[in-house]
Amino acid sequence: MEWLMKRAEELARKHGVDYYEIRLIKVTSRRLAMSNGQLRELSSNSELGVGARAFNGAWGFSSANDRERFEKAIETAMKIAKLSRGDARIYLGDPVRDEVELRVKKPFTAVDIEEALSLVKEIDGMLKGEKIVNRNVSYGDSVVETLYFNSLGSEIRTVVPRIRLGFSVTARENGSMQDFWKSFGGTVGWELIEGIDIDYWTSHIKEKVFELLRASSPPSGEMDVIADPELTGVFIHEALGHAVEADSVKNGDSILAGKLGEKIAVEGLNVVDDPTLPGKFGSYPYDDEGIRAKRVEIIRDGVLVNYLNDRETAEYFGLEPNGHARAESYAYQPLVRMSNTYVEPGDWSFEEMLEEVRNGLYMLGDKGGEVDTANGTFTFGAKLGYIVENGELKEPVRDVALSGKILDVLKNIRAIGNDTRVEFPGYCGKGQWVPVDDGGPHILTRALVGGLR
Repeated sequence: MEWLMKRAEELARKHGVDYYEIRLIKVTSRRLAMSNGQLRELSSNSELGVGARAFNGAWGFSSANDRERFEKAIETAMKIAKLSRGDARIYLGDPVRDEVELRVKKPFTAVDIEEALSLVKEIDGMLKGEKIVNRNVSYGDSVVETLYFNSLGSEIRTVVPRIRLGFSVTARENGSMQDFWKSFGGTVGWELIEGIDIDYWTSHIKEKVFELLRASSPPSGEMDVIADPELTGVFIHEALGHAVEADSVKNGDSILAGKLGEKIAVEGLNVVDDPTLPGKFGSYPYDDEGIRAKRVEIIRDGVLVNYLNDRETAEYFGLEPNGHARAESYAYQPLVRMSNTYVEPGDWSFEEMLEEVRNGLYMLGDKGGEVDTANGTFTFGAKLGYIVENGELKEPVRDVALSGKILDVLKNIRAIGNDTRVEFPGYCGKGQWVPVDDGGPHILTRALVGGLR
């Protein structure tokens, strides 16, 4: 580290580079995957790499995973920056010196891989059943140790553990096939696994997949919709979260450009992105530009109050940096990304929401979808839905799609539940993948409903 710091300083003087930052990252990881009783993956890996960036009105970037090429990568980044010569500016700020390790109760590094394999086999066996034609179980853990330094004098060491478990089933009956799944994850240790009621959750996803086999097609048209916490989370992440990433705003790819300070949603709606939430899958202490992670209010009482930003977009918009520059690994440049994005609780109970609906749908879970942040439109699929008539849940429906305009749906929210949950871990793609979490309470809004194709 000291040798790299010294050489980076010498190379910056040589190439006339004012600002640079270096990330030295070591990742130790394990992964297990099983399909229908067959072990598909059993791996344990360790990798060390360096990612170097230099700024000269434009960024230069280079990476290497060979110690002999670390110095070359730093010099290459500086040469690129020198040749690029842009006119952009970045936030610099004061140097930071810190060490942060996210502590766990029971390190998964102390749990032998044989125990993890036994867990995967146990779950696979519990997923068996009549009409189940496919079952999958995956487990993964990692420890990411990052040493960051820059030309300002910052020196930051972070250690972030991360664990994830997921399983799914596919069932078939009378030519119809349906699937259901569940995932768990966090920046915690093996205590996550010990806290999961495996009996309940394996039974739950089988029960739901059989319910899907019996379900009918959904109605279509604009109607009242109650979204469960998982669907609320994916809507806020996909439809709103990407639209408030400041690089998208700067590049003209967001419907929310120029709307800071404007009322874009119903009064009482509060949306937050918080990488400092203890134990959540998208949490981290510092971002990949050496900025301390911060809780960011995106919407406060219906008003758009902030964008998620990095050093460059913070300077461009005149905003306070809020620590949302993230990279998939040492081999990628940081981009503006979300962390744990969620809707804060309101004061409605789920039962009170149901009573408000004469004819509508209750939609559960996330089945993927598409968002156009520039045009402000979206389409999401739900895992499962239920007809709601006169305040009562009726028959299940499957292949349900929810679509509409982002701002219309935000303004049409009639009730915000008091049951916020942030426990839906996953990976978000934006040219590169980073771990995130999302969630919220039940919400009642109005949107266009139809069948998935």
